[in-house]
Amino acid sequence: MHKQTVSRYRDSTWWLGIIFVGILAFIALQAAGLPAIEHLGLSSLTMAIIIGMVVGNTIFPKFSTRTSTGVDYSKNMLLRTAIVLYGFRITFQQIAGIGWQGILIDVVMVSLTLLLAVQIGTRMFKLDRQSAILIGAGSAICGAAAVLATEPVVRGQAHKVSVAVATVVVFGTLAMFIYPVIFPYLHLTVHAYGVYVGSTVHEVAQVVAAAKSVNDSAASTAVIEKMLRVMMLAPFLLVLSSFAQEGAKEGGKHKITIPWFAVLFIVTSAVNSLHILPAMLTSAILKVDNVLLPMAMAALGLRTHVGAIRQAGAKPLMLATMLFFFLMIGGYAMNRLLIS
Repeated sequence: MHKQTVSRYRDSTWWLGIIFVGILAFIALQAAGLPAIEHLGLSSLTMAIIIGMVVGNTIFPKFSTRTSTGVDYSKNMLLRTAIVLYGFRITFQQIAGIGWQGILIDVVMVSLTLLLAVQIGTRMFKLDRQSAILIGAGSAICGAAAVLATEPVVRGQAHKVSVAVATVVVFGTLAMFIYPVIFPYLHLTVHAYGVYVGSTVHEVAQVVAAAKSVNDSAASTAVIEKMLRVMMLAPFLLVLSSFAQEGAKEGGKHKITIPWFAVLFIVTSAVNSLHILPAMLTSAILKVDNVLLPMAMAALGLRTHVGAIRQAGAKPLMLATMLFFFLMIGGYAMNRLLIS
């Protein structure tokens, strides 16, 4: 009887968790706009998970009973909705504009990075498959957003997701500072450098910072190339879902669960490519998405315990280090071969 009462109480106060997560997201958005934070290249997503983890490991347990339902809703349903709306940032015209070389570079780098993550992660470092895939997705595709989108498919625990996001923060930040320094020694054109940055650096914000340090033209090219990588999130999730469900059988047939948000991500990208929505509406949608994504990250941070991350040890960081060097060196080789 007591359990039923608690359950009903939680369900009736789900909105408290939504409001609480929304407040944390607002703080993260404000913090990300500060000059010092912008200089470091830390996005609102990164700030949201950091703030969420700090609160989650200090004061949150004291009132989690009243807010847990809303927090979990933000971590799940709001996350999927945010990934769908993310498609309004991309058009198929952007893909055509980058040329077949840019497309090929992204396809090769994303595929090889994911393959290396799983093979090296599970065989060399003996990581579980979930952690290897999450770290690989963050490195290969679009940083924290890719980790968040992959989590529902692989059913990864909060601490594994947080570890993967942490690797994005560490190595994406390193890339942001290293790439402009080595640019004069790469013997790449400005256009090729933009493609190189867009095809190898983790987060969109980090891509902008690393390319803009050279010039605005490099930054424009880098963002388009990066958006192409983001476009690969949906097919990656569809393939991953088929593999994840390969062993499940129903009536003698394989049961494949297609993540609906991945399909809708492609649909929203297609709609955006047709330019049938008013610019003001698209802008409003992106503003909503800019709030939903930090809310999901903040909720994830609230559910992440530092002890669980500590238990993960150095192996995830070692895997991310190897992927970082592969992206930097392998990506350079691909760009030298196809672009410059």
